[in-house]
Amino acid sequence: MPREIIQEASSLQAPRGRYLKERLIRGIFFACAFFAIIITAYTIIIFAMGSAPFFESVSPFEFIFTIRWSPLIEPFSYGALPLIGGTLLTTGIALLVALPLGLLGAVYLSEYASPNVRRALKPIMELLAGIPSVVFGYFALLYVTPLLRNIFPDIQFWNALSAGLVLGIAILPLVSSLSEDIIYAVPRSVREASYALGATRFETVRRVVLPAAFSGITAAFILGMSRAIGETMIVAIAAGMTPVWPPEPLRPVMTLTAYIVNVATGDAEAGAFIWSTIFAVGALLFMMTLILNTISYFIVQRFREQYE
Repeated sequence: MPREIIQEASSLQAPRGRYLKERLIRGIFFACAFFAIIITAYTIIIFAMGSAPFFESVSPFEFIFTIRWSPLIEPFSYGALPLIGGTLLTTGIALLVALPLGLLGAVYLSEYASPNVRRALKPIMELLAGIPSVVFGYFALLYVTPLLRNIFPDIQFWNALSAGLVLGIAILPLVSSLSEDIIYAVPRSVREASYALGATRFETVRRVVLPAAFSGITAAFILGMSRAIGETMIVAIAAGMTPVWPPEPLRPVMTLTAYIVNVATGDAEAGAFIWSTIFAVGALLFMMTLILNTISYFIVQRFREQYE
């Protein structure tokens, strides 16, 4: 009789122990999520407080829609359109490199490569993401630009084309790896159903697998775009520091992040008005990435495929 009581008590304690462990894990997850929200809210507050002196003197319309940026040289002007144009130009060139190559690489690894080849190539591809961006910047400046001069003799030493091409190489592992994971996650039964109807492998990939993974691939592309917009060292080294409108691929440009680097590493006194322009540009950069992430969320919700 005592043995039966002990066994019954131990059987009751086991679920209770598992329940306490579940509560502990849930509490840790909640704390991490809450901490992330706090950090995001604090970042927004810092941006608002830091850029307040700037927007007290400069209207948002003048900041976003005028075409002369000269915060250091008189006559002062605070039109960020040249910075936005330079950012979008280098990002667009990078996407022209990263999106097609990344998608084709993801399709090959997921649908055509053997398991051994996939296990060997994917880690090598992901190692590119670990290369410091300053190395990419000097690679663009010292190797890519001289190569481009054989094609475009008028290209200048600092230029948006070289920076954009190398920026595309830098974000290529991110786009390709995320897209490959998404394509690989499409259920095998979907492919087998297509093969059963007589479709070839290429037709299955083009008409079945890619449409099924469309929302995830789009989210990966937008994430790569956000990464390109926020890149600093590559564009600061290779694209130049000249805010011009309209921006041209063969000439120097200045991006939003390059301007932040330019002022932060300069001789401006702490607390000077010029420092508020950094926060204003950072707030604009934050809003651009927020808009991209919001678009990505709605695309995923709109085109997401669910399988049972």
